[in-house]
Amino acid sequence: MQDMPPIERDIVRLIGTKGPRTGFEIKKEIDEDNLLIWKTCRHSRSLQVQTVGKRYLRLDRHVKGFARLSPSILREFLTYSIIGLKDRPDLLEKRCIELSARIHEISRFKLELAQKMVSDVMQEFDDGISKRHQICFIIAGDIVYNMAHDVPRPERSTGKIVMGSDIDLIVAVDDHFPDTYINKLDDLIYQKKYRMLITPAIREEVDYKIKRLSLIRDQACFDDFKRMVAIKILQEGLLLYGNQLLFDTIKTIIEENGLSKKLDEFERAAEMLRNKAEKLILDNRLDKEKIMDLHLFYSAEEFEEFE
Repeated sequence: MQDMPPIERDIVRLIGTKGPRTGFEIKKEIDEDNLLIWKTCRHSRSLQVQTVGKRYLRLDRHVKGFARLSPSILREFLTYSIIGLKDRPDLLEKRCIELSARIHEISRFKLELAQKMVSDVMQEFDDGISKRHQICFIIAGDIVYNMAHDVPRPERSTGKIVMGSDIDLIVAVDDHFPDTYINKLDDLIYQKKYRMLITPAIREEVDYKIKRLSLIRDQACFDDFKRMVAIKILQEGLLLYGNQLLFDTIKTIIEENGLSKKLDEFERAAEMLRNKAEKLILDNRLDKEKIMDLHLFYSAEEFEEFE
């Protein structure tokens, strides 16, 4: 202990007293720079960092080549990692199991909340309209990977504090779906979205888009950043409600254009970039400005949350 840097000594003492901690729990007790805490835990011979869940592709215009992994390095450390003592692997494993169960519980809760919201919307929407036309609700984002979190954070557009991961929805409709119906559907969804955001007991942020199948076919050109993001969201998405045939048609468009393979290539490139970035940061070969320029330690949208 005497040979340790002061911050490492403080972390070891904290964990020795209170047991394995998440990165956020360490940060609450030890008021030091996030980067320094992360490096200390990763370099320490007395500490072990174990991460639960998975990494998955996120497209980010701030990253060279657009492809990065989510969670970011810092989000992964603060929210999805447990730091324990190397000589007490039993306590570390127990806490990891608890964290994994909690993340799955949050993901399930947010999924059920999304299902309830969509059900309420469709109850108010004219049943006759929905039967004459194809419509499906697709859920994407953290929830489909069982990686949703409930860490309070500021919502980007309003600054209101929301409970962790967004609920990401795509509403797909057939090409003959009238504009008047789309406007009505948009209004209903927006009302539900607003209520969920301002209700103190919920405080969930819903991001949604309504799009016709013809737009999805155009987006399958996959020739600019916005179209790439749109297809990536649809590729990962799961059917939440509505017409199975329309959902299957969307997945077929993605497959027939070879876009799943392209996204797999993006993910492999993101993995290589992430591994290289972590090594460079741990080896002290990047100063803080260069680390920020990579947008991998934390993403551009996480800057205000973590700083």
